[in-house]
Amino acid sequence: MHTAQAHQAKQKNIRRAVFASTLGTIIEWYDYGLYAAASGLIINKLFFPQLSALAGTLAAFATFAVGFIVRPVGGIIISHIGDKYGRKPALIFCITIMGVATVGLGILPTYAQVGILAPILLILMRMMQGFGAGAELAGAITLIAEYTPPHRRAFFTSIPNAATNFGVMIAITTFLMISWVPEDILFSWVWRVPFILSLALFGVALYIRAKLDETPEYVAAMESAAAKAKDAKVPVAELFKNSRREVLCGFLAMGGHQALSYVLNTFAISYMTYTLGMEKTDSLIVLIVALGVSLFCAPIGGLLADKFGSGNIFAAGAIGALVMVWPLFLAIDSKNVVLAACVMSAVYGISWGCTCGAQGAFLANLFPTRYRFSGIAMCRELSGAFIGGPTPFIATALVAYAGGKPTYLMLYLGLFSLLTLIAVVMGKHLSRHRDDPVDAPAPHPAVSARP
Repeated sequence: MHTAQAHQAKQKNIRRAVFASTLGTIIEWYDYGLYAAASGLIINKLFFPQLSALAGTLAAFATFAVGFIVRPVGGIIISHIGDKYGRKPALIFCITIMGVATVGLGILPTYAQVGILAPILLILMRMMQGFGAGAELAGAITLIAEYTPPHRRAFFTSIPNAATNFGVMIAITTFLMISWVPEDILFSWVWRVPFILSLALFGVALYIRAKLDETPEYVAAMESAAAKAKDAKVPVAELFKNSRREVLCGFLAMGGHQALSYVLNTFAISYMTYTLGMEKTDSLIVLIVALGVSLFCAPIGGLLADKFGSGNIFAAGAIGALVMVWPLFLAIDSKNVVLAACVMSAVYGISWGCTCGAQGAFLANLFPTRYRFSGIAMCRELSGAFIGGPTPFIATALVAYAGGKPTYLMLYLGLFSLLTLIAVVMGKHLSRHRDDPVDAPAPHPAVSARP
């Protein structure tokens, strides 16, 4: 009876950890998704009105990329806190910085009000937002990976990964609703509302994460992480000393996922609206449908990764991206809302679902507990800084260079998908930390043998 009660208590605490991490991730990526949507539709006109339509869009996407450039700095500092002093203070710090920055974006003066100071303040807020996001998802994945048994690691870590798209979907839906407002009112004050509303969501997430320490297993995980880090004054230094190959593989493995994600959820809105001339609401509807499909596919990808190996499913996602890049743009270029939504949903479901479902376990298995937070953060955020963040800007430039055609952009996506495939195949032979989580039961031998 005692064993059964202990098992039930442990399952309850796992669910609580997953819920707390996932809720925070949803809100974080709602905040980030707001700017992703606004950068292609509103930011260019409010903060760069002196530029041409193309130059303004490029400038808006450049400020989007700035947040990613700062993210590795936030990842280093915040993951150090997470590995040295515990997961909870790191996760609370993440969401606090992000919340302040997002509300700050909502109250910024525009170019018409303060001139050149407006884009300067915009960049500062984006830097703060990127700093806070630098270790958010890495922290959520780390916490869940250390709570759950290794043979279920992919499924449970796929939940916060899928939650990123849920946050983006809420943000896009919000912009869809305000897009029906007359343009003069939209650009005068209504655009600010979604950013300011995040203050309430931020408060909820902060409360949930502050209560997470009531879970005994979470306290044990923090103490264990601190004990193992006593001799490592700077976990990230130990990471780059002992696991350089693992960081490189993780960085390249995330490349295809990052490039595809930000083409789909950031660049595609601008491409459909301004390059193809589709209605703004139609563009948003296409993306919302595809994001909705992705929410179900990432956990399925996690289940498959637990069954067949995270490396194998990650590789399948990269192959899917290679195969589906051309049909994706063929469907989008048709300007048919139903066709575009169906094909984008298929890409999200197959390629993104596999890479998203497998990446949490794949990255967690590359690093030991004492610097796992730092390892996951570096792989994700360096890839985000050098590949994900600049992708909307690069995509816009490539399409403009091709005279409005996506030819070079398809080659760009294909290149990074191929690099992902190569990196995952290499990384499969480096994964060796499946049994590291605190109190994790040993998996079945057949399961532990899979990469």
